[in-house]
Amino acid sequence: MDSPPADPRRTRTDHIEHWVFDLDNTLYPASSSLFPQIDIRMRQFIAQRLGLPLDEAFRLQKRYYREFGTTLRGLMLVNQLEPDAFLDYVHDIDHSVLELSPRLDAALARLPGRKLIFTNGSERHAVKVLARLGISRHFEAIFDIAAARYIPKPTPEAYALMLTRHAVEAKAAAMVEDIHRNLAPAAAIGMTTIWVRQADHPDAALDLGDESDLSHVHHVTDDLPAWLEGVGRDR
Repeated sequence: MDSPPADPRRTRTDHIEHWVFDLDNTLYPASSSLFPQIDIRMRQFIAQRLGLPLDEAFRLQKRYYREFGTTLRGLMLVNQLEPDAFLDYVHDIDHSVLELSPRLDAALARLPGRKLIFTNGSERHAVKVLARLGISRHFEAIFDIAAARYIPKPTPEAYALMLTRHAVEAKAAAMVEDIHRNLAPAAAIGMTTIWVRQADHPDAALDLGDESDLSHVHHVTDDLPAWLEGVGRDR
């Protein structure tokens, strides 16, 4: 797949004062065996709570994800399930499969500006991931799904809540994501966008939108530490 054409308004990074990072499959590779654990536990939770066979639970899980942005949002709106039980269950996983990432740690250390996490997952899960990667020290805050009032990316309201909560100026901010559709609302409000594109991404088989129009993506990389190193050298 070719990279999107450069947007002259957003090819520079020297104006960026706020770096907003997604968590899962962004700060660690999609090839890691961490997220598949979450995926399996979501399926199990749905099967148990709704009394469905695992294959039907899987189809419902992915349909809600496509339609509502997260499986949790669909379960809340359609099935009136409480979010805390779901989040506790699906994030009860083995985080030790993640390894320290000294290269990412060093790249973040050289990256000037504030750094935040913006995740559709829980804060507790984010804290564990950052600790396993050895990069916790770089992030001043975690804006999780509870802070977003359980309104997930890519719903524009979630971005507005994040900007307000953490006093982030959109036009002086960058957002780093592994799912390009989550970058569209960020670009719409003036943020610079970076897509961490991975061939083995777990969403590769899902219909998540037209990739022929990536005008909302300003930078593409398949190696986040290397891309951040380039930014650090240029500033």
